[in-house]
Amino acid sequence: MQGHVGSTWLKGVAAVAAVAALWGTMLGMMASNAHADEGGVPFWTSGQYSSLSAVPPQPGWTMTLLPYYYNGSASRSKTFQRAGRTLSAGLDTTAALMIIQPSYAPHTTILGGQPSVGLGFGFGGNWTSASATLGGPGLSRSDSAGGALDLYPIVSNSWNSGSHNWMVYATGDVPVGAYQSDRLSNLGLGHGAIDAGGGYTYLNEQNGREFTAVAGFTYNFENPSTNYQSGIDSHLDWAASQFLSENWEVGVAGYAYDQLTADSGSGDRVGSFESGVAAVGPEVGYVFNVGKHQWYANLRGYYEFWAQNRVQGYDLFMTLSMPFGD
Repeated sequence: MQGHVGSTWLKGVAAVAAVAALWGTMLGMMASNAHADEGGVPFWTSGQYSSLSAVPPQPGWTMTLLPYYYNGSASRSKTFQRAGRTLSAGLDTTAALMIIQPSYAPHTTILGGQPSVGLGFGFGGNWTSASATLGGPGLSRSDSAGGALDLYPIVSNSWNSGSHNWMVYATGDVPVGAYQSDRLSNLGLGHGAIDAGGGYTYLNEQNGREFTAVAGFTYNFENPSTNYQSGIDSHLDWAASQFLSENWEVGVAGYAYDQLTADSGSGDRVGSFESGVAAVGPEVGYVFNVGKHQWYANLRGYYEFWAQNRVQGYDLFMTLSMPFGD
């Protein structure tokens, strides 16, 4: 969940946008052929990783804040299963979340890399409206929910060799957030999930060029409240950026998401249901000193396209990484 910020910052990072756009386009084209996670809502929040994500974190404690806003809609041709019903009509949803992730990187190495452990949690609100076809005349319905999110434990290990940085991670979903199976709006998934993957950051300290890509896969457990099991998901977050000065960074970021296997379970009422989406947008970052530590803020916005069996819209993401040391 966190955007790792390295201890070495020179004069910034410059964009390798062409490579990033090509990679995002390739996976996004895969999504265009896909048909969704339960309710069209996956575990993975696309866009949470951005520039410098694979750079090893500074040893000690880091607090990362991830404010997130999403607004999307789906046309009447889309079909979803929510609140134990099949929804076939316009669906509009808005989410405003605050994710908080404390993490700790010990003064030791594992296989030559810098390990880190963390736990994400948070709170927020979700507002949804839909016109539902329930085997009879359509009806308009709206719903809202507020409260706590699920828990997101994460472990990672990162390596550095000159301009090259690698990391592997494992995370998951502990379903303790605000969730009711008979609601249109929820903040929790209602089921557990395991996600693992890896990332790469190219950071040339001489010319400041940077490119980051983080990819992973999600396995979803069956929702015990609905007997619905979402399929296996794949996702890619990428970014390329450049510092205009020692503090200010500009660039482009994007993501692509593709469900690899169809949903299943005795509660699945919509059949072989798969989803996909891709997005791209600008990002801006700022590095500043607080005491002896360098903090990092990154703001990015995404416009979605190629959406299949899920809502499509735009989202805003901010990462504020605050290392405190031991």
